[in-house]
Amino acid sequence: QVQLVESGGGSVQAGGSLRLSCAASGRTFSMYVMGWFRQAPGKERQFVAAINWSGHSTDYADSVKGRFTISRDNAKNTVYLQMNSLKPEDTAVYSCAAAQSLRTTTWGGDYDYWGQGTQVTVSS
Repeated sequence: QVQLVESGGGSVQAGGSLRLSCAASGRTFSMYVMGWFRQAPGKERQFVAAINWSGHSTDYADSVKGRFTISRDNAKNTVYLQMNSLKPEDTAVYSCAAAQSLRTTTWGGDYDYWGQGTQVTVSS
Protein backbone atom coordinates (compact mmCIF):
# COMPACT_ATOMS: atom_id res chain seq x y z
CA GLN A 1 0.00 0.00 0.00
CA VAL A 2 1.27 3.45 -0.94
CA GLN A 3 -0.20 6.72 0.28
CA LEU A 4 0.47 9.88 -1.69
CA VAL A 5 0.13 13.45 -0.46
CA GLU A 6 0.59 16.40 -2.79
CA SER A 7 1.57 19.92 -1.82
CA GLY A 8 2.77 23.12 -3.41
CA GLY A 9 -0.29 24.17 -5.36
CA GLY A 10 -1.58 27.71 -5.34
CA SER A 11 -2.41 30.74 -7.44
CA VAL A 12 0.07 32.39 -9.75
CA GLN A 13 0.02 34.81 -12.63
CA ALA A 14 0.74 33.69 -16.18
CA GLY A 15 4.47 33.31 -16.72
CA GLY A 16 5.08 32.38 -13.11
CA SER A 17 6.34 29.17 -11.56
CA LEU A 18 5.24 26.62 -9.01
CA ARG A 19 6.85 23.48 -7.64
CA LEU A 20 4.59 20.61 -6.68
CA SER A 21 5.70 17.88 -4.32
CA CYS A 22 4.27 14.45 -3.73
CA ALA A 23 5.31 12.62 -0.58
CA ALA A 24 4.85 8.87 -0.57
CA SER A 25 4.61 6.46 2.28
CA GLY A 26 6.04 2.97 2.15
CA ARG A 27 9.48 1.49 1.80
CA THR A 28 9.08 0.50 -1.83
CA PHE A 29 8.71 3.99 -3.29
CA SER A 30 11.77 3.51 -5.45
CA MET A 31 10.12 0.56 -7.20
CA TYR A 32 7.28 2.64 -8.63
CA VAL A 33 6.92 4.71 -11.74
CA MET A 34 5.56 8.05 -10.59
CA GLY A 35 3.31 10.26 -12.63
CA TRP A 36 1.51 13.58 -12.52
CA PHE A 37 -1.94 14.05 -13.98
CA ARG A 38 -4.27 17.02 -14.02
CA GLN A 39 -7.98 17.60 -14.38
CA ALA A 40 -9.63 20.90 -15.15
CA PRO A 41 -13.33 21.51 -14.41
CA GLY A 42 -15.53 19.82 -16.99
CA LYS A 43 -12.58 18.11 -18.66
CA GLU A 44 -11.14 14.63 -18.61
CA ARG A 45 -8.06 13.76 -16.61
CA GLN A 46 -4.92 14.47 -18.59
CA PHE A 47 -1.43 12.98 -18.36
CA VAL A 48 1.25 15.54 -17.53
CA ALA A 49 4.53 13.77 -16.79
CA ALA A 50 6.03 10.50 -15.58
CA ILE A 51 9.37 9.30 -14.28
CA ASN A 52 10.78 5.81 -13.92
CA TRP A 53 12.20 4.31 -10.73
CA SER A 54 15.75 5.57 -11.29
CA GLY A 55 14.81 9.01 -12.55
CA HIS A 56 16.73 8.43 -15.77
CA SER A 57 13.65 8.09 -17.96
CA THR A 58 10.93 10.71 -18.17
CA ASP A 59 7.90 11.36 -20.33
CA TYR A 60 5.89 14.55 -20.84
CA ALA A 61 2.69 15.63 -22.46
CA ASP A 62 3.34 17.76 -25.51
CA SER A 63 1.53 20.67 -23.89
CA VAL A 64 4.07 20.92 -21.06
CA LYS A 65 7.33 19.91 -22.75
CA GLY A 66 10.04 22.49 -22.19
CA ARG A 67 8.09 24.12 -19.36
CA PHE A 68 7.60 21.37 -16.75
CA THR A 69 10.22 19.10 -15.21
CA ILE A 70 9.53 15.96 -13.22
CA SER A 71 12.12 14.62 -10.77
CA ARG A 72 12.30 12.31 -7.79
CA ASP A 73 14.31 11.82 -4.64
CA ASN A 74 14.03 8.19 -3.59
CA ALA A 75 15.81 8.87 -0.31
CA LYS A 76 12.99 11.27 0.60
CA ASN A 77 10.18 9.23 -1.01
CA THR A 78 9.20 12.34 -2.93
CA VAL A 79 8.48 13.23 -6.53
CA TYR A 80 8.43 16.80 -7.78
CA LEU A 81 6.93 18.72 -10.65
CA GLN A 82 8.64 22.01 -11.42
CA MET A 83 6.28 24.13 -13.50
CA ASN A 84 7.64 27.20 -15.27
CA SER A 85 6.12 29.64 -17.76
CA LEU A 86 2.68 28.76 -16.50
CA LYS A 87 -0.33 29.52 -18.67
CA PRO A 88 -4.00 29.95 -17.77
CA GLU A 89 -4.73 26.65 -19.51
CA ASP A 90 -2.53 24.90 -16.93
CA THR A 91 -5.20 25.61 -14.33
CA ALA A 92 -6.35 22.29 -12.89
CA VAL A 93 -6.19 19.95 -9.94
CA TYR A 94 -2.86 18.16 -10.13
CA SER A 95 -2.57 14.65 -8.76
CA CYS A 96 0.39 12.36 -8.41
CA ALA A 97 0.12 8.63 -8.94
CA ALA A 98 2.23 5.50 -8.53
CA ALA A 99 2.43 2.58 -10.95
CA GLN A 100 4.02 -0.82 -10.50
CA SER A 101 5.64 -0.67 -13.87
CA LEU A 102 9.11 -1.05 -15.30
CA ARG A 103 8.58 1.80 -17.74
CA THR A 104 6.92 5.17 -17.70
CA THR A 105 3.32 5.10 -18.79
CA THR A 106 0.92 7.85 -19.82
CA TRP A 107 -2.27 5.87 -19.22
CA GLY A 108 -4.01 6.54 -15.94
CA GLY A 109 -5.32 2.99 -15.80
CA ASP A 110 -1.78 1.72 -15.24
CA TYR A 111 -1.46 3.61 -11.98
CA ASP A 112 -2.31 1.80 -8.77
CA TYR A 113 -2.28 4.60 -6.22
CA TRP A 114 -3.43 8.21 -6.37
CA GLY A 115 -3.14 11.28 -4.22
CA GLN A 116 -6.01 13.64 -3.43
CA GLY A 117 -4.66 16.41 -5.63
CA THR A 118 -3.61 20.01 -5.25
CA GLN A 119 -5.17 22.99 -6.99
CA VAL A 120 -3.13 25.09 -9.40
CA THR A 121 -4.69 28.30 -10.65
CA VAL A 122 -3.00 30.48 -13.26
CA SER A 123 -4.47 33.89 -13.93
CA SER A 124 -3.90 35.96 -17.07
